[in-house]
Amino acid sequence: MEKRLYGIRGAVCAQNTKESVLKNVGEMCRELFARNGIAAEDIVSIHFTMTPDLDCMNAAAALRSSSTGTDVSKAALFTSQEACIQGMMPGVVRVLVTSYLAEGSSPVHVYMNGAEKLRPDFSGEGGK
Repeated sequence: MEKRLYGIRGAVCAQNTKESVLKNVGEMCRELFARNGIAAEDIVSIHFTMTPDLDCMNAAAALRSSSTGTDVSKAALFTSQEACIQGMMPGVVRVLVTSYLAEGSSPVHVYMNGAEKLRPDFSGEGGK
């Protein structure tokens, strides 16, 4: 099977508590990995951004502490602060997973727990 590199997006809203960030990052990534059939060996990198109001826990640390069904222990993870824009939605963790998928795949982007407002075009049935 031929594979090619894809960028798969996601976002989730969380409260500024370790419990909320841990739970929501884990759920978002579990859904994103499952819906796209992502295997650990196909992940190149995972980049998170967090809105400035989320300062209780790093999203990459949350992912490493979560049970997603996909081993990310060898994946390159990175977290940065989302650009501060007037009127931005607070409490949002965004993710960009760079992964190999089968050639011709249609990546399923996952927006959940209120973040669906960011990309209604990706937030219909099945996350598309």
